[in-house]
Amino acid sequence: MANEIIKNLLDALEVSPDNVPLRLQVAGMLMTDNNYEEATKQYQEVLQRSYGNSNAQSGLAAGYYYQQKYSAAIIVYEQMQQDLTLTNQVLYIKCLIKEHSMEQALANYQQVLALNPGFTDEEIDTRLRRPTANDITGDDFDFEDDEDYLMEKPSLRFSDVGGMEKVKEEIAIKIILPLKNPELYKTFGKKSGGGILLYGPPGCGKTFIAKATAGEIDAKFINIGLHDILDMWIGNSEKNLHEIFELARRNKPCVLFFDEVDAMGASRSDLKQSAMRHVINQFLAELDGVASDNEGVLILAATNAPWSVDAAFRRPGRFDRIIFVAPPDESARLNMLQTLLQTKPVGEIDMKKIAAVTQDYSGADLNAIVDIAVEEKLRDSISKGSIQVLQTKDLLTAVKQHKPTTTEWFASARNYALYANESGLYDDILKYLKIKK
Repeated sequence: MANEIIKNLLDALEVSPDNVPLRLQVAGMLMTDNNYEEATKQYQEVLQRSYGNSNAQSGLAAGYYYQQKYSAAIIVYEQMQQDLTLTNQVLYIKCLIKEHSMEQALANYQQVLALNPGFTDEEIDTRLRRPTANDITGDDFDFEDDEDYLMEKPSLRFSDVGGMEKVKEEIAIKIILPLKNPELYKTFGKKSGGGILLYGPPGCGKTFIAKATAGEIDAKFINIGLHDILDMWIGNSEKNLHEIFELARRNKPCVLFFDEVDAMGASRSDLKQSAMRHVINQFLAELDGVASDNEGVLILAATNAPWSVDAAFRRPGRFDRIIFVAPPDESARLNMLQTLLQTKPVGEIDMKKIAAVTQDYSGADLNAIVDIAVEEKLRDSISKGSIQVLQTKDLLTAVKQHKPTTTEWFASARNYALYANESGLYDDILKYLKIKK
């Protein structure tokens, strides 16, 4: 009976293809019927007619999740960050776990628990729950015992990073060359260490370049999220932050990387909770090395929203270099596509053509395009009983299905660059967008 109703509604859509409410209803019924592939097609049709439709985005991401297209689902969820319901947040976290993005999954789960303290999910809890302040006292928690969890030794080098030449040059001058030429820098009164703030749209390789920086100087790498620091007990968050800096100081040269630093470095005037202000003040004191020597501790931070970071973080000696990490240029996209496809069964692929038509696509977007094309070929291979190789047309079709996720970010960034840019901090955004002041 349900299949007959769906068929009748699909017939109605043939007559009235722009009827968005009807198409949403059909997509929902297809989801209920576990026909996720057809449901996602309907949600995509809705989004072509009603850009940013939250119901269609939510349905599309869920459809991808149930088809095990986790990276594609993540892209959609990241587009709708401001509109995530609890159900969306849970599926988003599960997608991150499936894609082994454990740090990001944990950070999002901490946010869910902060808003829904009694929430539990067996699958997520099994993978993410670690001892909390409810289980141990502040005196029992020791970052020295947690070094293996927090620290790694990346093998990545700058040569592994496609494009980003300006970013590499800035990092080299600030961080790498002082370590390789200590006497020269000492002559000019410059120490090794200090901070760089990387900003730009999500998925463009800020974490990747930070790891490559550590690999370039054969240094330890500590990747810190807000969830590694915050504690429900007053004073413990500041202690945790201090211990993380001490861990870096004990293991220098060390690259200390703070992801989504805007969550911690939000303007203090905007924070109503005095406890969080104390954490920020502690962070500033650690950056200044008030009680300790930070020489050899290289501090990188990343943010998608530099306009939300307290101006105090940008003073000399703190994050005094602010670097725009743009979407990969054409040569970098070519390099990324070659890397993504090197282990896949491919036929004749015009890589340059794909790179040319993916202007503004982030690295994460390119990964999603390859995923979409591969999944279509898997279906084709199963139905034909033999391996069907990827061709140029398959990737071009995937490009049409997946639009760049950086568009929304640039829409916001453009306004800040035009109307809140007295110091010229966002001139690189205007340059990228080819806008003259």
